[in-house]
Amino acid sequence: MDVKFMEMAVRLAHENVLAKNGGPFGAIIVKNGIVIGRGCNNVTTANDPTAHAEVQAIRDACRNLNSFQLTDCDIYTSCEPCPMCIGAIYWARPRAIYFASTKEDAAHIGFDDHFIYQELSIPIENRAIKMERLSYNGHDLPFRAWDINSERVNY
Repeated sequence: MDVKFMEMAVRLAHENVLAKNGGPFGAIIVKNGIVIGRGCNNVTTANDPTAHAEVQAIRDACRNLNSFQLTDCDIYTSCEPCPMCIGAIYWARPRAIYFASTKEDAAHIGFDDHFIYQELSIPIENRAIKMERLSYNGHDLPFRAWDINSERVNY
């Protein structure tokens, strides 16, 4: 791991707070020693609950690579990723992720994802937000079309 990339991610987070009034999180993505993606937390500035630093960096890097996967890439992020970002990171399939601050550090300043971790372990019918399967005849049409599509791109 190269500390200079972690310093860049932390600096991006710091600048986001000071210059843009954004969240205190930053992330960069590196491939072959070159930064190919950057992101900072823009949840409140963009009115987008998915605009976390890691997600923003993944979107930027994938655009720059013209790919939906981050093969042979490393993610450097100023803080341990939340559950949403962990999911996005696994979908992007980077080689590694490095973080500076922990989720406990983030909780100390009001960013507590513990509730989400708890909710994921609770049966669907007992979660705080109602989740219920609503099925009907034909609900699987998209899946059947995907299954027989000879031109699909698997991911």
